[in-house]
Formats: sequence, structure tokens, C-alpha cells
Amino acid sequence: MSFNNLDTLYRQVIMDHYKNPRNRGSIEGDHMTVDMNNPTCGDRIQLQLQVEDGIVKDAKFDGEGCSISLSSASMMTQAIKGKPIDEALKMSEIFSDLMQGKEVDEEDIDLGDIEALQGVAKFPARIKCATLAWKAMEKGVDEEKQD
Repeated sequence: MSFNNLDTLYRQVIMDHYKNPRNRGSIEGDHMTVDMNNPTCGDRIQLQLQVEDGIVKDAKFDGEGCSISLSSASMMTQAIKGKPIDEALKMSEIFSDLMQGKEVDEEDIDLGDIEALQGVAKFPARIKCATLAWKAMEKGVDEEKQD
């Protein structure tokens, strides 16, 4: 597949998650909530995670922002559901590397739709948009560990 076709496909995946977000809403019952924003861009997210026995049982988000931040939140919540929290954190680390333009070993973890965001690395001002939900997840896990 040529670069232009791949770029077009990635844009379509991003816009699909933006227009039809997965896991948008709130979790009933026991969960953690993390609010974060990106003042540079105006993105705001509220992430809710339900973690039981070290497994992400549910993940939902709400908020406002650009197509990059909201599609990334949609992709992230899809990707981490049902995963051990350590694996979700590893995915966050790999995603951060991807956003910084670093080479990632895709055999480590299947990123699925998240790979569509790799082009964001070419636009440094948009990296914070793409990583906002991931940073919220990391913050929530860190706060949970401290409790």
C-alpha cells in the first residue's frame, strides 16, 4: 500500500473514532475518575476506569477537544479494556514512544487502531492532544497505587 493510501486510511480511522467514539460516557458503580486538560489546545477529558484484581474491567471517557484527542481517547479505552493494568501501562509507554517518533517493536503489543495516530509525531504541537487520555490513565493508576 502506498504512503498516500495508508495516510488516507489512517485519517479515516481517526475521523471514525472522532465521529463515532467508543466508550464515551460514564461508568456506574465503583471506579476511579481522572480529569485532565491540555490548556494549549483546550482539550479536556474525564477518564473513568474500573479496575478489579489488576484488570481494566471498564474504561470510559467524556470531554471536549480536537479530533486527535477524542479519537485517541476512544482508541485507548478500546485497547485497554480487559487488559492487565501493567499491560495497559506498557501500551501507554509504547504509544508515547510512537508519538515521539521513536521506533517501536510492534511485536510487543498489538496497537490496533492506535497505529493510525503515528502521523501525529510529525506535528509536535499535536502530541499533547494525542497523549492526553493516556496521561490521564497513567495518573489514575499512579493515584490508585498510592491509596
